[in-house]
Amino acid sequence: MFYNAEEKLERYNMPDTLKAQHTAHLTTGHALYSDMGHVLCSVINDSCGWHDTVCGTSNAEIVKAQYGEATYQTHRNAMHRNGRDGLLVELGKWGLGKRDVVPNVNFFSKASADDTGKLHFDVANSRAGATVDLRFEMNVLVVLSAAPHPLDPRPDYAPGDVMLTAWKSGLPGADDVCRNACAENQRGFYQTEILYR
Repeated sequence: MFYNAEEKLERYNMPDTLKAQHTAHLTTGHALYSDMGHVLCSVINDSCGWHDTVCGTSNAEIVKAQYGEATYQTHRNAMHRNGRDGLLVELGKWGLGKRDVVPNVNFFSKASADDTGKLHFDVANSRAGATVDLRFEMNVLVVLSAAPHPLDPRPDYAPGDVMLTAWKSGLPGADDVCRNACAENQRGFYQTEILYR
């Protein structure tokens, strides 16, 4: 989940992000919008090709039904974690809670609709070593949790490993792939840049 680090009431807006860019998933060239029309971050490189932001995150009931119960008291660090509780733990560190939960991005996950509109999880979408590069266009609080996707049909509880690297990428230029992906993004980048003039 993504929040303006300086004003946490401004946060990621999944419907506007998808609607503005005429898409149902995230990949290279897409921007992630806040509920104030600012670009929080943009996807500047992506070897996976599809990141779900529609299906939400797993909760305790989903994980227990899919994988069985494995609590800290019985399994210690091998306990089964769910996305919602993991996100709430991280939100709590910043004085945020349940009322602050917003749509999330399920990186490295693909969920697509069939002809009847039913969503299906693609277990082959992400391979080991897949990467996604996010460039942050403003100061952003990023809240992460590694847990199985709520539609993942695999019977074994096995959330993937994640490596996070941060570096200074520089500002987007006039020829930036995300800025120029659509007219809406050009406006979004402009609205974001005037905050910092």
